[in-house]
Formats: sequence, C-alpha cells, structure tokens
Amino acid sequence: MMTGTIQNEGTFLNKIAKNLGRAPITEGITLPVWKHAPQFEVLKHATPDDLVNELQEQCKRVHTQFHLTDSKQVAHLLKQVIEELGNGQLIIPKDDRFSDYQLVDVLNEKGVHVWDHQAGKKNIELAESANIGITFSEITLAESATVVLFSSKNHGRSISFLPACHISIIPKSTIVPRMTQAAAAIRSKVNRGEVVPSCINFITGPSNSADIEMDLVVGVHGPIKAVYIIVEDK
Repeated sequence: MMTGTIQNEGTFLNKIAKNLGRAPITEGITLPVWKHAPQFEVLKHATPDDLVNELQEQCKRVHTQFHLTDSKQVAHLLKQVIEELGNGQLIIPKDDRFSDYQLVDVLNEKGVHVWDHQAGKKNIELAESANIGITFSEITLAESATVVLFSSKNHGRSISFLPACHISIIPKSTIVPRMTQAAAAIRSKVNRGEVVPSCINFITGPSNSADIEMDLVVGVHGPIKAVYIIVEDK
C-alpha cells in the first residue's frame, strides 16, 4: 500500500474547531455513552432458533429461498438446489469450508471453477458465464435476511454478483440480530489489529429495484435468484 503525507492538517482541524465554537481536541477522544441505544434492543433476547425463524420470515420478503438442514444432509440438499436452479457452470471461492462440509464431490460432479487469484481476469470471465455462484456467509443479519461476504484474493466479488443465481451457505452460528452486531464484530477485528477485508459486501437476496413508480422488479443487475441454506453447526 502506498504511503502519503497529510498537508495542512492542523490548519484544517483548527478551522473546524473554530466554527464549532471550541478549542481543538487532539487527545483523550472516547466514544460517547448514549442514554438511548435502540439499536441494541432489536431481537435482544432472541435465541439462536428465534433468529433462524426471523431470518426465514425475512427471506419471504426479499424473494429468497430458505432451506434449513444439518451438516450430514447439506451435500444432498446443495445438489438438489443446484439442479432446481438448472445446473450449469458453478463458481466458488477458495474456501476450506467446502471440504469441511464435504461438498467437494457434489461440486466437482456438477462442474465447478474455484477462484484462483493467479488467473486474474479469467476468474471474472468464468463468473460472468457461470449459472451459479456459491459462497459461505461470514455474518448473517436476521432482521433483514442479509449475508455478509468478505472479499479477498481467494474470494472475488464477482462470485456473488455475476452468475445468474447465488447460493449462500449459512452456518447457524453466523446469524446475529442485525447490522449492529455485524459492525461490532468488524470493529473488534480492527481493534485486535487484524487485517480487515478491503471490500465487505452486505447482500440481501437477489438484485432488485423499485426506482420506477415504486414498482418492484427482482433480478435487475445481479443474481436473479438467491437461495440461503442454513446449516446447523457441527
């Protein structure tokens, strides 16, 4: 990453402070403790099963298929879903969880390309021609039926964007109430000094738009179908 220099930082901050009617604050800055924090109240007492039920209800609203299974049956279910979506070329990130959940045989049988950062733009071309992109959700928001994907050299953004269909495999333990908990989890990574992905995608079902006369159209500029497969943890 390139390093640069900051020019006139003091002058800039002093001008802001002056317009705010106070002296510049350069140290001892802490997050305020708000009297009201409604963002922490949503689904506050929900159990893991409650969150699954909420996720299922929200999937109905965002035109997303919902399946609940366990680690023993997930391979069979994935094969079934792939066939229902019309088979075709598959594309997945390079992710050890496909092996952990014993999905490799099914994927190879159906014809899969594993994202290879050394292949460069060839990955994007294959994603564009693929029928189905399959990913694992890192964090899942029950309130909005949103999956969170971390991009990396082994997981290109095109996997969940260019194919006609997107299947997201969701370990039950990744399900949290809402964006509040996802932001806290990402912030904790920063505080621990971990490398945060350069791109974090929040994806809610298939692509859609209601820009024209508030008339909802599903399948506009990305996957036209989305399927969530929730897996009970091992």
